[in-house]
Amino acid sequence: WGSLDLRSYKFDTAAAVSLSLRCKNLQRLKFPAAGSADAIVSLQARELREISGDFCRDITDAALSVIAARHEMLESIHLGPDPCERISSDAIKALAYCCPRLRRLWMSGVKEANGDAINALAKHCRQLMELGFVESDNIDEVALGNLSSLKFLSVAGTRNLKWGSVALVWSRLPQLVGLDVSRTDVNLSAITRFLSLSRNLKVLIALNCPVFEGEVDRNTMHNNKGRILLTLFSDIVKGVASLFADNLESVTDVFQHWKEIRNGDKNLDEVVVWIEWAISHSLLRIAENNLKEFDDFWLTQGAAVLLSLLQSSQEEVQERAATAVATFVVIDDEDATVHCQRAEAILCGDGIRMLLNLARSFQEVLQSEAAKAIANLSIDSKVAKAVAESGGIDILANLAKSTNRLVAEEAAGGLWNLSVGDDHKGAIAEAGGVKALVDLIFKWPPSSTDVLLERATGALANLGADEKCSMEVALAGGIHALVMLARTCKFEGVQEQAARALANLAAHGDSNSNNAAIGQEAGALEALVQLTYSQNEGEAAGALWNLSFDDKNREAISAVGGVEA
Repeated sequence: WGSLDLRSYKFDTAAAVSLSLRCKNLQRLKFPAAGSADAIVSLQARELREISGDFCRDITDAALSVIAARHEMLESIHLGPDPCERISSDAIKALAYCCPRLRRLWMSGVKEANGDAINALAKHCRQLMELGFVESDNIDEVALGNLSSLKFLSVAGTRNLKWGSVALVWSRLPQLVGLDVSRTDVNLSAITRFLSLSRNLKVLIALNCPVFEGEVDRNTMHNNKGRILLTLFSDIVKGVASLFADNLESVTDVFQHWKEIRNGDKNLDEVVVWIEWAISHSLLRIAENNLKEFDDFWLTQGAAVLLSLLQSSQEEVQERAATAVATFVVIDDEDATVHCQRAEAILCGDGIRMLLNLARSFQEVLQSEAAKAIANLSIDSKVAKAVAESGGIDILANLAKSTNRLVAEEAAGGLWNLSVGDDHKGAIAEAGGVKALVDLIFKWPPSSTDVLLERATGALANLGADEKCSMEVALAGGIHALVMLARTCKFEGVQEQAARALANLAAHGDSNSNNAAIGQEAGALEALVQLTYSQNEGEAAGALWNLSFDDKNREAISAVGGVEA
């Protein structure tokens, strides 16, 4: 193998040993960082050039130093977006000593990077072109000025920087082309110095910088000596397009346009790729904060920029853009409330087609993030209609069969949202969605907080309210599956949806035999009676009410303590 993505899997030493025969020539590895240091070494992939790790809270200086010592060919290291809370200068020095070919280093939330560590990078990594110390607290900003090979520098979200000295020192970096100071307390004076003093600077990104935005006269920041300043109040699409497009008015989908007209200019390609990376990261963070003050930004240009990023040539950028779409449309997680205008901005920008294309990808992380975005958008009835008309139900039903738990979970969530109301229930059944949902219950054993089973059971509960679909649920083995969950699963959300599903299935006593079939299922009535003593008493009582229309069920309910309950 040349490339391997293990982020959705448990990756330990035993797994690594079994994979190692295929990894002799492995060059790119994406991995879940927690507990993976020994496993990476056990892959015996001495030719590794790029590593990218998620969930990095537990990775230590020692672990990263071991990885560096065994993989001296490394050229690119990306650790984040979770903070690398246990990584400090010691590991950064080890990287500098062991990986002299390093061209790209991007780390989120490092504990500290002192002058010695940064100077070691300057001394030993002479080809270091791109550096990101984002969302960190203790970075020696003056030492960064010694990295004379740097073309791109990101300190987005990093705190405690002394902007007076920073602007003077970084402006002297001879190769610096792109600088990202988004989500920092950078001020107008520093921005002005960067734009006027930096010799080769082409792009300065300053998204969501409250101090700067409070000081600047927005009407005077347009002419920057040919340099591009990207802010929340500037036109980001036109700013990026001005790098390569002659007619700015004709460019609406800037990153897709760049993909189509790439002209062989390697330097310009590097700039656009870096801009995509930096902007996608900051927009995801802004979406996660979910502040009302960004409403205008999302509707005027933010949604359009996300749609453009969905078509990036970089999978990681596409993933972040899909996650940001899934995040920024939801106003309230508890009530599953979406911002209708934002959802419709995605709809009007052809975003449903783009997301469904990503959901068809063979990359599982991309599948799960795209399915999550489709699921959240489908809470809006107009979007749900568009998803159904564009073949989205077939795609989600197929993804629900995935052997990857995260993919199946997001697909089940999509089917749950689409099954609200009567419009799409029949289409879900025709697409094989009922069987896929029932199979999920048998495939994945319950865990302590099982979101996947809650979503699958919630979708079956919605479908069970339709008489035809209720028969499909029964034929697919759904009664046995739901009773099993009601009896054995301890997660309240699953219990609630299982009781609701059984109540809905039992509500068609005049037209099918589900009512009697539930009563005859071993342990069903006992489980429902027990649930009347839980938080889910209403759903359980509703199920028993419907079941009690059958003579035999009435006697059986009484026999298991139903009258007392």
